[in-house]
Amino acid sequence: MHRKYVIPASIVLIIMSVQLIQGENQHLSFFITSAGPGNGANLGGLAGADAHCQKLANTVDAGNRTWRAYLSTSPTGNQEAISARDRIGKGPWHNVKGVRIAENIKDLHSNNGKLSKEYSLSEKGTVINGRGDKPNQHDILTGSKSDGTAFTDGKYHTCGNWTSHDQGSAQVGHHDRQGGGQDPTSWNSAHGSRGCSQENLQGTGGNGYFYCFAAE
Repeated sequence: MHRKYVIPASIVLIIMSVQLIQGENQHLSFFITSAGPGNGANLGGLAGADAHCQKLANTVDAGNRTWRAYLSTSPTGNQEAISARDRIGKGPWHNVKGVRIAENIKDLHSNNGKLSKEYSLSEKGTVINGRGDKPNQHDILTGSKSDGTAFTDGKYHTCGNWTSHDQGSAQVGHHDRQGGGQDPTSWNSAHGSRGCSQENLQGTGGNGYFYCFAAE
């Protein structure tokens, strides 16, 4: 005689929750970092920023893709400028909830892109504080112009190409599409930060967060 085993309802709920999370993370290809490295805009250069994206993606079982930070760098010496838009693949990109943020690069940098406080979530699916929240953390590091290309005007926009926490300034976007600056509704190029330290980034309305995209 065979015994009939009944799986407790609590176990069923756990299994369903795990399956739901895995289902979400299978298509996760865009997020705002839930935390920065903690040293202001000194991210360890592009390599350090990319590694941070990869690390956070790994924590939510989405590390099987190549993750890149949406950051540009300025030309220095023999090194040419690098544009954020050229680093992040071709798309499409989805947030952790499965919402398509953009179909491709052109879509991303147009009015069709769904980059907003509601949809630009962290890798954990949390909403990042925006204007009116305490503390305001809507300044997202990019070092980029609104079309996703690098600045080549010889001025400070990338905090020493993301290696300095005490000199220069960083161009930031507003993930909630509101606030002050030259272009307050821009998600990637609203204004420059007060400085590059964690304190200065927080004082301007940020916390050292940046956008991460799955390039592959």
